[in-house]
Amino acid sequence: MGDMFNVGKIVNTHGVKGEVKVKRMTDFDDRFESGNTLFLEKGNGELPALEIDGHRIHKGFDLVHFEGYDNINDVEYFKGFYLKIGEDQLTELEENAYYYHEIIGSSAYLTSGEKLGIIKEIWSPGANDVWVVKREKGNDVLVPYIADVVTEVDVSARKVVIEPMEGLLD
Repeated sequence: MGDMFNVGKIVNTHGVKGEVKVKRMTDFDDRFESGNTLFLEKGNGELPALEIDGHRIHKGFDLVHFEGYDNINDVEYFKGFYLKIGEDQLTELEENAYYYHEIIGSSAYLTSGEKLGIIKEIWSPGANDVWVVKREKGNDVLVPYIADVVTEVDVSARKVVIEPMEGLLD
């Protein structure tokens, strides 16, 4: 099946008709549209396919209903499991846009050529993403993903070049 990528985590059930409350882990709103297929990552490594037949937003969470799961008892054990998509379900991105898995694990270098560290996670707090770079020594560096700071991204080489703005490395 290839690589699988998280798009959400089931945090609870909702109501008695089989809806689940999902904490979204994707920027793509269409991942939860009716007719789409997601894979439920069970603790035993099993990945059953689930077809979405209902979706709505409620209090900041996605409420999703899967075809054939019409009762709370059918979905109760889904709590805590991740919803995934396959590599073949990824869509082509516009220029200078990247999937998280393409950036996390990449080496970050300063424009001077000095290695800053490894990008360990990405936050999405609002206007722009923030890349968290783990240094070999010292505290993590929070790098805003803006053109003035991130000057080069080479996905195939797993390399990012950063022009630090004043105070970024302090």
